[in-house]
Amino acid sequence: MAKRDYYEVLEVSRDSSDSELKKAFRVLARKNHPDKNPDDPDAENRFKEIQEAYAVLSNPQQRRSYDAYGHESPGGNPFGSGGFQGVNISMDDLFSGGFDSVFSQFFGGDATTGRRSSRGNDVLIRHSIDMETAMLGGDTELEVKLLIICEACEGRAAASPDGVKTCGTCSGQGQVTQNRKIGPFIQQMVTECPECSGTGRKITDPCSACRGEGREKKKQTIRFSIPAGISDGTRMRMGGRGEPIRGGGGSPGDLYIQVHIDDHDWYERDGSDLLMALPLGYPELLLGASVSLPHIDGKEISIDIPAGSIPGDTLEVKGRGFPRPRGRGRGNITVLLKLYVPTKLSKNVKKQIEALREEIGIDLDSVEDLVREEAKSRRRTR
Repeated sequence: MAKRDYYEVLEVSRDSSDSELKKAFRVLARKNHPDKNPDDPDAENRFKEIQEAYAVLSNPQQRRSYDAYGHESPGGNPFGSGGFQGVNISMDDLFSGGFDSVFSQFFGGDATTGRRSSRGNDVLIRHSIDMETAMLGGDTELEVKLLIICEACEGRAAASPDGVKTCGTCSGQGQVTQNRKIGPFIQQMVTECPECSGTGRKITDPCSACRGEGREKKKQTIRFSIPAGISDGTRMRMGGRGEPIRGGGGSPGDLYIQVHIDDHDWYERDGSDLLMALPLGYPELLLGASVSLPHIDGKEISIDIPAGSIPGDTLEVKGRGFPRPRGRGRGNITVLLKLYVPTKLSKNVKKQIEALREEIGIDLDSVEDLVREEAKSRRRTR
């Protein structure tokens, strides 16, 4: 499928200002955010397309290149051979406007000035929880090793303030300008200074504790809350708890905790609903029964099996599933009835069953008629 025009994606004109681009992105991103459209399988792709368009058009250099060449830029895909992979932006970011620093990292500079990003990298931690915690929510904590600002040098990377000098290659700007000839054109590119790695500084007396990094890895206790009804794969954001910038300055990135929900002993989850199979003997299916089972929420569930049930029938327990989004009650439990067939029977039990065969069994000589009636019944219910 052909790639859509970035301006068309953001529903703006080609002469739109930076503020108009940002406003359009916020409106469309809120409307198409996957969290707001949990039942729409295409929402994630639309959201990613909107992100990609804004990432390019909000960067002055990339926008000029796109205006000149469209998607066929001489420099190739601006996001590398793998293409645009998307970024993690929460609904809170979209309402607060705290998303420009995320896009600034794609091209090694700020989204509006082209300067090196003044924000550290984001960190992703994967955390497993049981289904009970996923249903009820609760507070939890993790101990993990994270990069933090070096306590010995307070992040400057040098043993003393005198050990930090201005980089002579970029004159402390952290970036250098290069000219590249593309056909009859000269393209001017601003790139990270290779001498100081974009910091604008040279360390002449490195801190021995962090070896001139300005940051060190230490065990941290992360406390956070699991919301009731959380979905598998959800990422929770903790602003400012990510990596600090190497050599100090700027602000730390964000910490994301991705939740994995462990399998339950008998339930499977489908959105806000739960599914389970209930094996029963022939007497319970034929005569009916009542079964009680412990439930994830700590209370028992009672399942009434009507007399004359058959394997494959489903029953529904209302309002005992997972909490629905935005406080719309709870989902249901669907119970699939299955026939339990014992594999070991005593001779006495076999004789009793044999005696009942004439009462409750079928005439195998007329099985052809029964198969035909069954086929007609299925067609009537289509």
